[in-house]
Amino acid sequence: MDIQTFQEELLTKAKDSDFEEAEVYFENSASFQVNIFEGEIDSYETSEESGLGFRGLHNGKMGYAYTEKIEDESISFLIDSAKANAAVLDEDDGTDIFEGSEQYSQQSRFNDVLANISITEKIAFIKEVEKRTLAYDPRIVTLNYCVLQDFTRERVLTNNKGLSLQDKMNGLIVFISVVAKDGEEMKTGGAVRLTRDFNSLDADEIAKEAAEEALSHLGEKSIPSRKYPIVMRHDASASLLAAFTPIFSAEEAQKDQSLLKGKIGEGIGAENFTLIDDPFHPEALTSSHFDGEGVATQKTIIISGGILETLLHNRKTAKKDGVESTGHASKSSYKSTISVAPDHMYIAPGEDSQADLIASIEDGVLITELSGLHSGTNTISGDFSLAATGFHIKNGEIASAVKQMTIAGNFYDYMKSIEAVGADLKFVPGGYGSPSLKVKELSVTVD
Repeated sequence: MDIQTFQEELLTKAKDSDFEEAEVYFENSASFQVNIFEGEIDSYETSEESGLGFRGLHNGKMGYAYTEKIEDESISFLIDSAKANAAVLDEDDGTDIFEGSEQYSQQSRFNDVLANISITEKIAFIKEVEKRTLAYDPRIVTLNYCVLQDFTRERVLTNNKGLSLQDKMNGLIVFISVVAKDGEEMKTGGAVRLTRDFNSLDADEIAKEAAEEALSHLGEKSIPSRKYPIVMRHDASASLLAAFTPIFSAEEAQKDQSLLKGKIGEGIGAENFTLIDDPFHPEALTSSHFDGEGVATQKTIIISGGILETLLHNRKTAKKDGVESTGHASKSSYKSTISVAPDHMYIAPGEDSQADLIASIEDGVLITELSGLHSGTNTISGDFSLAATGFHIKNGEIASAVKQMTIAGNFYDYMKSIEAVGADLKFVPGGYGSPSLKVKELSVTVD
């Protein structure tokens, strides 16, 4: 049975089964991933998953159900399961089905050229990346991984209020990790590319970036443990932002899990700090023109010049706070219920180069990578203590790589202590972006 016929029959039978409102959400995703080692395919994986989620209002309560089987027998299963799910709810939580936004973006997020690049071409490219990386410098001894991954995702949302939406997106990611060795010292470095334009990828450029990153960490030295002015490089900054994303969720604030509750209109960051969620940014790979409830997505200014303008809302949280949804209802898959999550969140860039930020510091640290982001962050208090990789800044220049560090601070204080914002906005996998930031100080402990 095709998906359109299935949706129509399911909605019709849901109405006959006393559902006041009903919605069908279909999702199909496919991916390909290859890892190269020493010129050969080390691992190769293709996957495809599709399924359908149903939710409906029965006796004033919203019930959920899902299935992977798009066939006649699944219709009664979904209806009965959603009824049973609704019956166990204690009370009506105010959730309903959305009739639709006035306007939706028509911007395409699917690249036909990328879709037609053969697997053979992709494998040949990632092999060339490995080859050129190994040839870059004799101190480059191996690659931990050399991976190319592409994906396609299609969504269809239909309800009995006349709303019918669909979108399709694709993208490609290259990520490599390189090992450099000099004597007994071994260091790693990496490079990542996110794109819809396969022809924009440059094997030499990727190889150089990863190799230079690894080589730059050789010759590490120790520095005294104390508080230092910090330049947080774009990728490290984006990773830290991703870890603290829950604090910007209205859902978390309403559960008293975010200290931003009740702070709308207040200054929570430096005057040069602006935070945006924009599904239409040119580098947004996984965003879409409607959210998990069918609300049109939009560019949302979360923080403007340090002032908290809004939290991220779905329709339920918006109703509770007496505001409009920001289009951030999230369904991580067709199996999921509705929550809140950003679409494509990033810190707005400034005008300074990364070199300018470094030149402004007499004695400080450039942080290039963070690890332990799940275990080392507390999104309620804002505290963090994270393993970090980076460099000592001395008299406005990079002096040396620093031995393994731990940096510690508080994210709420961090937002207020941003002294300068770089122009080098970059994105990391997951849809988070940042330029490099100069921060007044963080505690640095060197092992």
